[in-house]
Amino acid sequence: MEHITLYHGTNCIFSKIDLSKSRAKRDFGTGFYTTTVYEQAVQWAKNMHIRYGGDGIFVKEYVFTPAQDLNMLVFPSMNKEWLEFIRTNRMQDGLVHNYDVVQGAVANDNTMRTIALYVSGIYTTEMALEQLRFFKANDQLSFHTEKALECLKFIKDVEL
Repeated sequence: MEHITLYHGTNCIFSKIDLSKSRAKRDFGTGFYTTTVYEQAVQWAKNMHIRYGGDGIFVKEYVFTPAQDLNMLVFPSMNKEWLEFIRTNRMQDGLVHNYDVVQGAVANDNTMRTIALYVSGIYTTEMALEQLRFFKANDQLSFHTEKALECLKFIKDVEL
C-alpha cells in the first residue's frame, strides 16, 4: 500500500490525536476516524458541530503510510463480515478487536436505517445486504492504536 491522503472532520481544535477522547460504539470501535473523501469529512465536521458545538468546523488532512507490521482489517465491500463487525462494535463499549487500522464502507446517513434495523435484530443479514446493495457508500479508515497513529503525518488544517 502506498501513501493515502486522508481527512478527519472535527468540531475541535487539537494538535495531537488522543485515542482516549474517541467515542464508543462506532462502526469499527473506539478510534480515530478518517476518510479519503474530503466532502465526507466536511459532513462529519458539520454534524459534530451541530450536535456538540465546539470550536468550529475543521477538516484535518493527513498522509497515511502504513508500516508493514500493522495489523489491518480491510472490508472490500458491504458484506456479511462488515455487517457483523459493525454490529459487534456498536453493541459493545470500548475496543472489541485487536486491529491497528480498519478500512471499509461508512455506515452513513443513507445506510443508517438499514444498519440500525440489522443491529437491533429486525433485519436478517440477507435482508440488510439486499437493502444495502442500492447504496454507494464512502470509505472510512479508523486508527485504534498508537502504533497506527505513528503512520499518520499531519499535513494541514482547514477551517470552514
